[in-house]
Amino acid sequence: MEISSFLLPKDQVAFIASSISMLEAMEQLEQHYYSAIPIIDDEGKYVGTLSEGDLLWKLKNTADLGFENMREVTVSEIQRHVHNESVEIHAQMEDMLTLAADQNFVPVVDGAGVFLGIIRRKDIIEYYTRNITD
Repeated sequence: MEISSFLLPKDQVAFIASSISMLEAMEQLEQHYYSAIPIIDDEGKYVGTLSEGDLLWKLKNTADLGFENMREVTVSEIQRHVHNESVEIHAQMEDMLTLAADQNFVPVVDGAGVFLGIIRRKDIIEYYTRNITD
Protein backbone atom coordinates (compact mmCIF):
# COMPACT_ATOMS: atom_id res chain seq x y z
CA MET A 1 0.00 0.00 0.00
CA GLU A 2 1.31 3.46 -0.92
CA ILE A 3 2.02 5.80 1.97
CA SER A 4 0.15 8.74 0.41
CA SER A 5 -3.07 7.75 2.17
CA PHE A 6 -1.28 8.06 5.55
CA LEU A 7 0.36 11.41 4.79
CA LEU A 8 -0.16 14.24 7.26
CA PRO A 9 0.31 17.11 4.78
CA LYS A 10 2.78 19.94 5.19
CA ASP A 11 0.04 22.48 5.95
CA GLN A 12 -0.91 20.43 9.03
CA VAL A 13 2.65 19.84 10.26
CA ALA A 14 4.92 22.15 12.22
CA PHE A 15 8.34 22.55 10.61
CA ILE A 16 11.13 25.10 10.72
CA ALA A 17 13.30 26.84 8.16
CA SER A 18 17.02 26.16 8.28
CA SER A 19 17.61 29.92 8.36
CA ILE A 20 15.81 30.65 11.65
CA SER A 21 17.67 31.14 14.88
CA MET A 22 18.34 28.53 17.51
CA LEU A 23 16.07 30.44 19.91
CA GLU A 24 13.21 30.47 17.39
CA ALA A 25 13.64 26.73 16.84
CA MET A 26 13.51 26.12 20.58
CA GLU A 27 10.34 28.20 20.80
CA GLN A 28 8.72 26.17 18.01
CA LEU A 29 9.53 22.89 19.76
CA GLU A 30 8.06 24.27 23.00
CA GLN A 31 4.95 25.71 21.33
CA HIS A 32 4.06 22.41 19.65
CA TYR A 33 5.24 20.14 22.50
CA TYR A 34 7.57 18.33 20.07
CA SER A 35 10.87 16.69 20.88
CA ALA A 36 11.92 16.90 17.19
CA ILE A 37 10.84 18.95 14.18
CA PRO A 38 11.51 18.75 10.40
CA ILE A 39 13.88 21.34 8.89
CA ILE A 40 13.15 22.80 5.45
CA ASP A 41 15.54 24.90 3.34
CA ASP A 42 14.65 28.03 1.33
CA GLU A 43 13.58 25.88 -1.63
CA GLY A 44 11.15 23.86 0.50
CA LYS A 45 13.38 20.78 0.55
CA TYR A 46 13.68 18.56 3.60
CA VAL A 47 17.20 18.88 5.01
CA GLY A 48 16.90 17.05 8.32
CA THR A 49 15.25 16.93 11.70
CA LEU A 50 16.22 19.03 14.69
CA SER A 51 15.83 17.49 18.13
CA GLU A 52 15.88 18.87 21.65
CA GLY A 53 19.10 16.93 22.14
CA ASP A 54 20.73 18.73 19.22
CA LEU A 55 19.96 22.05 20.89
CA LEU A 56 21.33 20.86 24.22
CA TRP A 57 24.55 19.56 22.65
CA LYS A 58 25.03 22.88 20.83
CA LEU A 59 24.60 24.78 24.11
CA LYS A 60 26.97 22.46 25.95
CA ASN A 61 29.70 22.41 23.32
CA THR A 62 29.76 26.07 22.27
CA ALA A 63 31.77 28.37 24.48
CA ASP A 64 29.95 31.56 25.48
CA LEU A 65 26.63 30.40 24.02
CA GLY A 66 23.67 30.98 26.29
CA PHE A 67 20.02 31.97 26.11
CA GLU A 68 20.97 35.62 25.69
CA ASN A 69 22.77 35.07 22.35
CA MET A 70 21.00 32.05 20.81
CA ARG A 71 19.47 34.41 18.22
CA GLU A 72 22.93 34.63 16.63
CA VAL A 73 23.06 30.90 15.78
CA THR A 74 21.00 29.60 12.86
CA VAL A 75 19.53 26.13 12.69
CA SER A 76 21.82 25.32 9.76
CA GLU A 77 24.81 25.77 12.10
CA ILE A 78 23.57 23.14 14.57
CA GLN A 79 24.97 19.65 14.19
CA ARG A 80 22.27 17.01 14.13
CA HIS A 81 23.15 13.82 15.96
CA VAL A 82 20.42 11.61 14.51
CA HIS A 83 19.66 11.34 10.82
CA ASN A 84 15.91 10.98 10.26
CA GLU A 85 15.59 9.39 6.87
CA SER A 86 12.90 10.65 4.52
CA VAL A 87 10.96 8.64 1.94
CA GLU A 88 9.47 9.56 -1.41
CA ILE A 89 5.71 9.86 -1.69
CA HIS A 90 5.45 6.66 -3.77
CA ALA A 91 7.07 4.47 -1.10
CA GLN A 92 5.14 1.50 0.24
CA MET A 93 3.98 1.05 3.83
CA GLU A 94 6.00 -2.15 3.91
CA ASP A 95 9.14 0.01 3.73
CA MET A 96 8.14 2.12 6.72
CA LEU A 97 8.38 -0.27 9.66
CA THR A 98 12.17 -0.13 9.96
CA LEU A 99 12.15 3.66 9.87
CA ALA A 100 9.35 3.87 12.43
CA ALA A 101 11.43 1.85 14.89
CA ASP A 102 13.96 4.68 15.09
CA GLN A 103 11.93 7.80 14.27
CA ASN A 104 8.80 9.39 15.80
CA PHE A 105 7.80 10.41 12.30
CA VAL A 106 9.01 9.81 8.77
CA PRO A 107 9.37 12.89 6.55
CA VAL A 108 7.86 12.48 3.09
CA VAL A 109 9.28 14.24 0.01
CA ASP A 110 8.56 14.36 -3.69
CA GLY A 111 11.05 13.25 -6.35
CA ALA A 112 12.94 16.56 -6.07
CA GLY A 113 13.26 16.35 -2.27
CA VAL A 114 10.54 18.93 -1.56
CA PHE A 115 8.91 18.36 1.83
CA LEU A 116 5.30 17.16 1.50
CA GLY A 117 4.51 16.19 5.10
CA ILE A 118 5.06 13.33 7.51
CA ILE A 119 3.85 9.86 8.37
CA ARG A 120 3.54 9.48 12.13
CA ARG A 121 4.92 6.39 13.86
CA LYS A 122 1.50 5.93 15.45
CA ASP A 123 -0.14 5.58 12.02
CA ILE A 124 2.48 3.05 10.87
CA ILE A 125 2.00 0.94 13.99
CA GLU A 126 -1.79 1.08 13.64
CA TYR A 127 -1.52 -0.04 10.00
CA TYR A 128 0.59 -3.05 10.94
CA THR A 129 -1.57 -3.89 13.94
CA ARG A 130 -4.69 -3.97 11.75
CA ASN A 131 -2.98 -6.13 9.12
CA ILE A 132 -1.53 -8.58 11.61
CA THR A 133 -4.88 -9.17 13.32
CA ASP A 134 -6.88 -9.47 10.08
